[in-house]
This record gives sequence, structure tokens and C-alpha cells, in this order.
Amino acid sequence: MNERTAYALKVTWIGAWINLVLSAVKIFFGWLGHSPALIADGIHSLSDLATDVIVVWGSKVGDKSADLDHPYGHARIETLATVIMGLVLFLLAAGIFWDAASRLLQPERLTQPTAMAFLIALLSIVVKEALYRYTMVAAKKIDSQLLRANAWHHRSDAFSSVVVGIGIFGNFLGMPWWDPLAAIGVALMIAHLSHELIWQGLKELIDTGANPDELAEIEQLLQSTSGVKDVHLLRTRKMGNKVLVDVHLIVDDKISVSEGHQISDAVRFKLIESIDNISDVMVHIDPENDEHLDGQTCINRRLPLRGLLMQQLQQYWQTVTWREQSLFAQIQRIHLHYLRGHLSVDIYFPLEILSHPRQTPSEQAQQLSDRLNQALPDKIHHPQGDYTLQLMIYYS
Repeated sequence: MNERTAYALKVTWIGAWINLVLSAVKIFFGWLGHSPALIADGIHSLSDLATDVIVVWGSKVGDKSADLDHPYGHARIETLATVIMGLVLFLLAAGIFWDAASRLLQPERLTQPTAMAFLIALLSIVVKEALYRYTMVAAKKIDSQLLRANAWHHRSDAFSSVVVGIGIFGNFLGMPWWDPLAAIGVALMIAHLSHELIWQGLKELIDTGANPDELAEIEQLLQSTSGVKDVHLLRTRKMGNKVLVDVHLIVDDKISVSEGHQISDAVRFKLIESIDNISDVMVHIDPENDEHLDGQTCINRRLPLRGLLMQQLQQYWQTVTWREQSLFAQIQRIHLHYLRGHLSVDIYFPLEILSHPRQTPSEQAQQLSDRLNQALPDKIHHPQGDYTLQLMIYYS
């Protein structure tokens, strides 16, 4: 269990024990002080124990490490628990509203509680507000939506006690209808809160991304990394209190694979170390911006991979002279460049094979490039579509 989860559980268990004691006190003194409203408030406090169980379950299960079935971890379970919390709050709001409306329509249900019931209601307000503040501080400290939801549930219980207190005070002033009117107002406030929790949780469950300010910060860090020419297809999604990032980076089209990999690693660690809630970054290296090129997602799709290309080149090279064919056994390396829907091939030979001392290596390379390119047809056939090819010879 990590430090974040242990802290969340500690805060939740403290709240659970306080809820248990407070519920018993309100139910007992509600019965002793002839206040059905205070008894109902005590039962309402017992519902907090149920949500505490949800928080404990969500925190423990959501903290589990990634596995084969959940390669991104279990943080969404915490989000699901937050939605459940919102639904519980909505049901509580509906219950308070229904009871208050019923009492307004049935004056005989209005009660005549004692001063003791009023004092217990005040005590409940103080305790539950303190518990709300304690839990909210913890929620902000570890950035937990689940703890935030539980904190607001504590405050909803405080609102319920406010309703009881106002109702009892109204009775003292000879206005028993204060209680149900105040209850309706509190029920609407709790319903609004439950809507916010449910909506935020559902947005996360359908992969809603980071907000514009967070995206701007991420893009600024990406653009400032050495070797990154531009950024496109930046996408994010939230999982619990964490953010996952996918991004395409444009780099120089002639760098090595290892340098491109080094740039991607540098970007990944930079984001994770600079922004606390980013847990993982998936980087795709691009030599060009292919996002909207010619209206296609992958304009180079019709170009062949190395294996097929080399087979085709061997066929065309049979038409050049025997001497030029013998050079191919001495090729050091071949670089392929897939750019803007075209394929170019760089062929490297050792300097020792140069045969014309009066010509520079670049002149001889150009002559051989011209002869090899002349042996190629204007269009080379490929199952995905015909393509053009450009050969370049280098000596090193």
C-alpha cells in the first residue's frame, strides 16, 4: 500500500468512527428530546458509514498495481466509487426533499422538540463541519476526488443538522414551517453537489482529457525539449488522480533511430518529473507532420518496406553493367527515407573502391547515382499503389 492510499484510509477511518459515535448520540437524544427530525438526522449520519466503506474499498482496490487484465492500473475504480458517492448523495437529497415537502403538506407531522435536541443539533453542525474541513484538506493534499466526495457528504450531514436546528428554533418562535422550508433548500444544494460529482466522474470514465491550461503546460515542455521540431496529436486522459499522455513529436528526418528514441525518453521523463499527476507518456516519433497531409492519416502507407524494396532493386540493377553490379557486394549500409509520400534510398560505399583519381568522390557518386536511377522505371509497382524512387550514392 502506497503512502497516498494509507493517508486516505487513515482520514476515512477517523471519519467513520466519528460518524458512528455522532449517529448514536443524535438518535438517543432525539428519542429523549422528542425530536423525530433529530432521530432522522442520526439515521442520515449512519449513511456516512456506508460511504466511508465505499471510500475504503475504492482506495484499496484503486491502489492495486497494473496487471495483465488492467495494464493501466486500477485507478478508474476510485472514479467509479466517486460516481457511486454522487448517486448516494442524490438519493439523500431526494429523501430530504420528499420528507420536507410531506411535512409542509401535513402540519400534524410537525414536532415540538426540547432545547436538548437543539443543542445536539448545534453540536452535530460543529463536528460535521470540522470533519468536512479535515477531509477536504486531506483530499487536496493527495488530489483525491473520492475524498472530496466524502468530505462533501460530511458537509451534507452538517446541512441536515442545520435544517434540524432551524426547524427546532422555528418551533421555539412559533413558526414550525421553518423546518421543512430549510430542508428543501438544503436538499437542492446537496442535489447540485451530487450532480457535480456524478458528472465529473462520468467525464473521467469516458476518457475526458486534461483542461486547456494543463495542455498548454504540457505542450510548452514538449516544445522546449532539444531535438523536438514540433508537436501534434497531443492527447490526454485521466485515470483517478493521474493523467496519461499520448503525443507525436516531429524530429529531424535524418537522425538515427537511437537519437529519436533518446529524444522520446527525454520527453517522457521530463513530463513525469515536471508535472506531478502525469503517470505515463507514450511518444510517437515522426520525421514530418503527417496528421493532415493530403487528407490522409498515413500518406506513406503505399511505400514498401526494406525487404520488398531490396528484391525490386535487385531486379532493376541487373540491367546495369557487370562492374557496377559487382560494387553492390561492397555496400556498407543503406538508409531509407519515407517522406511526403516519396521514398529515397541512400547507399554508402567505402572510399577504397573509388576508381577515378581525377574525379572527386562526390562527382563519382553523382555519376553512379545517375546510372542507377536511369535503370529504374518511372513508377515502381506496389500492391498498395505505384510509387517513385530516388537513389543517392555516398562514399565514406
